[in-house]
Amino acid sequence: MSEKDVINCTISHEIHQYVFSCVYILVLLVGVPSNLYSLYHAVLQLKQRNELGVYLLNLTVSDLLYLASLPLWLQYIFQGDDWRHREWLCQLCGFLLYENIYISIGFLCCISLDRYLAVVHPLRFNALRSMKAAWLASAIVWIKEIAVGVVFFRHKELSTDRTNQSVCFEHYPMRPWEYDINYYRFIVGFLFPLAILLISYLCVLRAVGRSAGTQPDQKTRIRQLVSSTILIFLVCFSPYHIFLLVRTLLERDCAFIEGIFNYYHLSLMLTTLNCVADPALYCFVSESARRGLYRAVVRPILVDVDLELVGDLKSTAG
Repeated sequence: MSEKDVINCTISHEIHQYVFSCVYILVLLVGVPSNLYSLYHAVLQLKQRNELGVYLLNLTVSDLLYLASLPLWLQYIFQGDDWRHREWLCQLCGFLLYENIYISIGFLCCISLDRYLAVVHPLRFNALRSMKAAWLASAIVWIKEIAVGVVFFRHKELSTDRTNQSVCFEHYPMRPWEYDINYYRFIVGFLFPLAILLISYLCVLRAVGRSAGTQPDQKTRIRQLVSSTILIFLVCFSPYHIFLLVRTLLERDCAFIEGIFNYYHLSLMLTTLNCVADPALYCFVSESARRGLYRAVVRPILVDVDLELVGDLKSTAG
């Protein structure tokens, strides 16, 4: 590798070994079955001609593609942050990581805008809430994010640290070309969607509160759906973009990098949790999804609790 590809700062990767490995394993164990379950219910929504099913299907596909890369990231972590595969595979895994972030954000915006049109303008924009419009919007999200990702990832993504290990997708200090990319991610990939989500959220809540014709249970589901999109966005994506901006504005020397490294990587780890959180959106769209979740998760827990109570009562009586 050239001199430009050498990491000049001394970085401790212990946080990867102890925290990331546990979280990634948990995300795989929960995320894969829950997203496959979501995929099934997305197909059911499509059969019912529900345009929300289109957005949820695409959200699930994006999550599953990223989950497919997690075993390679786990191997990287278990090998002490030493990438032993080819560089193109490092680029592909990084591509899937960032594509999942911004494609997920794109479809969260689509879901919020769809609910905004359905609740605030139920009769004016039916054409924008058709299946055809949903597929077109989904294609635009995918094409735009893939095109941006291809442009961004023209650069080398393997670096060598001071122990001569190959580090994937980590540049310390940042390269000159990364600054513009980071500003784009923060403004276009974060602030603009945040504005869309917040405006849609407030308008939907106001319209639902004023609606006399909407049933109380429908109002509750609508509020839960739009609130969940906001919550997923804020918890999973806000910390990363805040620390991304801090790095971009203030990173000048190794002392700063060493101080912010753990916080920055923890915020990046939070983006992975959206693969577990996204399937919860189905519970606010599909009655069958809620019933299935109850049968698979809630009812067994209640049965276990009842059995424990019966056992306690018997032991007390004895």
